[in-house]
Amino acid sequence: MSQALLAGLSRTTEPQSMVRRFLALDAVVTGGNGLAYVAASGPLGELLGVDSGLLLGLGLFLTVFAAGVGWLASRPRPSTLGVKLVVDANIAWAVLSAVALVAWLEPTTAGLLWTPMQAATVAGFAGLQWSALRATE
Repeated sequence: MSQALLAGLSRTTEPQSMVRRFLALDAVVTGGNGLAYVAASGPLGELLGVDSGLLLGLGLFLTVFAAGVGWLASRPRPSTLGVKLVVDANIAWAVLSAVALVAWLEPTTAGLLWTPMQAATVAGFAGLQWSALRATE
């Protein structure tokens, strides 16, 4: 990804600010998703065709993960290792979402749409974060 494109997406030309903004966006979206899974695991489970217990567990995990990503985003200079771990976790989430869809989930039509969409969003965060991190080197 070009520096100009990253600067446009993050609305800054400062590489550390790009990393922090992409981490913060990830934290907000992931935290919102996690809280929704926790607060409404039953209805969302029915809508998506996913076990409500699984959604509750995923929601708790996502909420804690989002808090960690938010903390990392709040640092003036997020550690390279920390950002790489977030990128790796996002890639793993995207891959596992696709595998789960094929291997063991039996989602509704809404779940068939939601699962790849959220996996693509998370993979997009990973790409933005990785590209911004590389711009700091």
